[in-house]
Amino acid sequence: MGRWDINSGLMDYQVLAYYCIVAIEDPQGEVARHKEFFSTRDFKGRIYISEQGINGQASGSKEAAEEYIAWMQSDPRFQKMPFKIHAAPEHAFPKMTVKYRKQLVAIDCDVDFSKRAEHISPQVWRQMLEARGQETVVIDVRNNYESKVGHFEGADLPDLETFRKFPEYAKQLKQARDPAKTTVMMYCTGGIRCEFYSALMKQEGFDKVYQLDGGVINYGLQEGGEHWRGKLFVFDDRLAVPLNEGSEPISHCVHCGCPNDVYYNCANMDCNELFLSCETCLKQHLGCCCNDCKSAERVRPCQENAKPFRKWSHEEKIALKNGTHLQS
Repeated sequence: MGRWDINSGLMDYQVLAYYCIVAIEDPQGEVARHKEFFSTRDFKGRIYISEQGINGQASGSKEAAEEYIAWMQSDPRFQKMPFKIHAAPEHAFPKMTVKYRKQLVAIDCDVDFSKRAEHISPQVWRQMLEARGQETVVIDVRNNYESKVGHFEGADLPDLETFRKFPEYAKQLKQARDPAKTTVMMYCTGGIRCEFYSALMKQEGFDKVYQLDGGVINYGLQEGGEHWRGKLFVFDDRLAVPLNEGSEPISHCVHCGCPNDVYYNCANMDCNELFLSCETCLKQHLGCCCNDCKSAERVRPCQENAKPFRKWSHEEKIALKNGTHLQS
């Protein structure tokens, strides 16, 4: 059974995923403390800090990553915070961003963290998947564009573009299933969304709720791709990564319908939607998701790779406005 190997290959960088639900009295001060730490180190990523805790995805040189982990674990608040680590040949993020965020997860309602579900290890999760019956529901707690390229076999995939709508989904599930008899297994990318949504499930009356410890990332590190179909969507330059080698696409090119799991941002700047496309169709449609976008006024040059589009500089925007950019 294949597993992600964080030490394989000649990789110069490490990609870290981590979070901790803990009371932070001065989150703005913690933001400043982080910015000072990163000011002298080769580190890039997105880190959000609030009164609820911290949520981070970042990449750094091996030395910088090790220094950051040691620095964080020297703080009693984060001493036991696990870091999920992957090796990479380059940075997975374009820049370093550390911000205060009122909600670590966009949910727009109060959450009683004392009701969070029990964490179960990847090994136990796999065993529960193999033994589940009619009264067990496996819920993919991610957006629809994430589950489209990869998910656990037999999982319920809520068709939600944003999980601000998850409370509504939980109420609908309560109408469809008896909370007293239903066992709920929940998973997300790294685990933090389950901390919020599992508590909501319990508030709706579901007592037997379990969450995959460390999310799919940890499952891939421990169990490989067993019972997983497709790839894992990630919020960095990689966009989608396999849990083991040889994974087959379960999604399709929006243009020709061939098996494909590569996401691109639409070249129409006023659209910018993620869409799945093969390389042939990408070039034929000038990097756009549909014909309407292809004929739009503000179309960027076709992407040559699947990395997310970056914000353009002022000079690039002026060139586009003046029609001096070139489409490939």
